[in-house]
Amino acid sequence: MAQQGRRRDFGELSAKLEKHIEKLPDYAVRAQEKLQKVQKYFPPAEQAGGKYARPNPLQRPPVRRPDLTATTWSSVANQVPVFAEARAKWDRWNHPAAKLERRKRRTSRALTLWILLTILCGVLTLAAGMGWISAAGTPMMPQAITAFAGAVVFGTFGVRSGLKLRELKRIPIPSAPAGPPPLPPARSAAREPMERLAECEASLTELLRQLSVPSSLGTPPVSEISVADARQTATEAAAALRGLAARIQAIERGRDSAPAREKAALDAAVTKLREQLEDGLEGYRGLVAAAGHTVAASSDGLVTSKQALTDATDRLAGLAMALRELS
Repeated sequence: MAQQGRRRDFGELSAKLEKHIEKLPDYAVRAQEKLQKVQKYFPPAEQAGGKYARPNPLQRPPVRRPDLTATTWSSVANQVPVFAEARAKWDRWNHPAAKLERRKRRTSRALTLWILLTILCGVLTLAAGMGWISAAGTPMMPQAITAFAGAVVFGTFGVRSGLKLRELKRIPIPSAPAGPPPLPPARSAAREPMERLAECEASLTELLRQLSVPSSLGTPPVSEISVADARQTATEAAAALRGLAARIQAIERGRDSAPAREKAALDAAVTKLREQLEDGLEGYRGLVAAAGHTVAASSDGLVTSKQALTDATDRLAGLAMALRELS
């Protein structure tokens, strides 16, 4: 009986052992998952010491904030009217012409001060030497000598300030910065066309600059005369378009103050001028497109795109003339 019990025990043990052997792959997978979970709390060893640094669970992880560069701040500032106005004032204050004018004013004030002090010391020298300020009417030579020394010192400063002011007046005044013209109000019908005109002007300026750069052969893709004509025509057309936009704004201001029975006629006038403004802007965009095609074809030496630039310039010149007559 005892031997049968032992055989049964060994049979059960071998069966359990076989079951555990079959589950060994599952045990290995579980162990691998637990190991990966534990490794999250233990960063890799440092190269110098080779010790593991366990993170503090009570310490909050650092919050990553978006990097606000100077360009981001500049774009945000330009969108806020108060910041844009303050930046414009700061630019005007730091312009070389404004700095030169401030130097001239400071030097002129200093020259005036030195002249007044020199005259005062000269009068004191004469009065002390002649005895006019003495009760007994006798000359006061120490006071006269002191006043004369002051006149010499202040006179020297005055001469130096005068020479400095003369040099400052000879310096040519730098031209004031030509900023972009102001846009119409947001509720004006001319606001959206003027925004597109500003974008077209920037694009055309860059394209004409590309056409002015000499190629590998040492000559520009288009003659300088054609580029100059296109630039001058674009400037005149932009001025005519802005004049037409100013006319639209004037009519809109009159419409706001006009009686109700007259507003319909003024709205029709604004609509008509808006259509003319759109036509002029379309011609300007045609010149931009022709300049873009010329830049694209400059490397191939094609003549058709260069002729298209000339034709677009001529069309825009005639359109600008018509717009000037309207505005």
